[in-house]
Amino acid sequence: MIAFNIPHLTGKEQEYVRAVVERNKLSGNGEFTKRCQDLLQERYGFPKVLLTTSCTDALEMCGLLLNIEPGDEVIMPSFTFVSTANAFVLRGARIVFVDSRPDHPGMDEALIEQLITERTKAIVVVHYAGVACDMDVVMDIAQRHGLFVVEDAAQAIDSHYKGRPLGGIGHLGAFSFHETKNIQCGEGGALVVNDDAFTSRAEIIWEKGTNRAAFWRGEVDKYNWVDLGSSFLPSEINAAYLFAQLRELDAIQYRRQKIWESYFTGLQGLFDRGDIAAPIVPPYATCNGHLFHLVCASLDQRDRLISHLKASGVSAVFHYQSLHSSPFYRAKHDGRALPMSDSYSERLLRLPLFLSMTEAQMGHVIRSVNGFFGT
Repeated sequence: MIAFNIPHLTGKEQEYVRAVVERNKLSGNGEFTKRCQDLLQERYGFPKVLLTTSCTDALEMCGLLLNIEPGDEVIMPSFTFVSTANAFVLRGARIVFVDSRPDHPGMDEALIEQLITERTKAIVVVHYAGVACDMDVVMDIAQRHGLFVVEDAAQAIDSHYKGRPLGGIGHLGAFSFHETKNIQCGEGGALVVNDDAFTSRAEIIWEKGTNRAAFWRGEVDKYNWVDLGSSFLPSEINAAYLFAQLRELDAIQYRRQKIWESYFTGLQGLFDRGDIAAPIVPPYATCNGHLFHLVCASLDQRDRLISHLKASGVSAVFHYQSLHSSPFYRAKHDGRALPMSDSYSERLLRLPLFLSMTEAQMGHVIRSVNGFFGT
């Protein structure tokens, strides 16, 4: 069976983790944490990066930083992972879901403005498959209405919008380093702070609500509990593992993009015939090779294709179920139909994509998909 995902190892992870153990500094915010943060800041020009235990935690920090309170409204896509919504529901927000685009699972930017009310506080964009939302449109809407923008860039490391790195355009950004992502440390994430008004408080929230970071810099003579916060920073073991991955970012990205391109080329005939819909990368966006998805004609076709691939020794999976119709939020949703989100929930299928895929494995997946359609 060709697995859907196999986490990549660079070969340096054990060396760096061993160095942490030998130095007897295992808790967070040590040398490797700083190395990871500095690398991301220098490579992408992010003003401030804080490693977190997950992208979920980075998003929860966003909810705290924006002072989300009961009654506030937050606009976001329905076709996303539950963490995108949970981070703000935990603060008491009402989630206002946006439908997906007809040509891409990402949120339909043209539908955002009509959903804004006097209670709206933030727009959360999700760069699905590492493909950018139209950020000029989103930022213009936010500026005219005095709203904050959070980028859920969980899947979007090393992706760009008109030359600008994703995660670095909104007021705040959040990345994931889960084992299914391009760069991974098992579980991990990062908060990007692009608005300096949030920088100092972000450090405090990150350090359990204390001004400990300022203390270690010698800015205060002792640290105290000064705000809300939690234990959001990862251990040095996780950071050391992550640093090994980040140092190989260019090689990892090159290989993943080549696999993505091989899939696209190998299935081009099906796209041209209209048997299935291809993944779309708008001209303003780049593709980081995070995932390769197909959009089938129907739920029945997708289920049959998944079964066919499984019988051929290929693990292919569907993706998100629309949050607006989830058991938890269905009764809280405002009742609007979101047909495109539901359509992607029923028709989208993801093919295996991992760094150690061989040419033979890629060829087998491509032949298996083509074979289902009789080509």
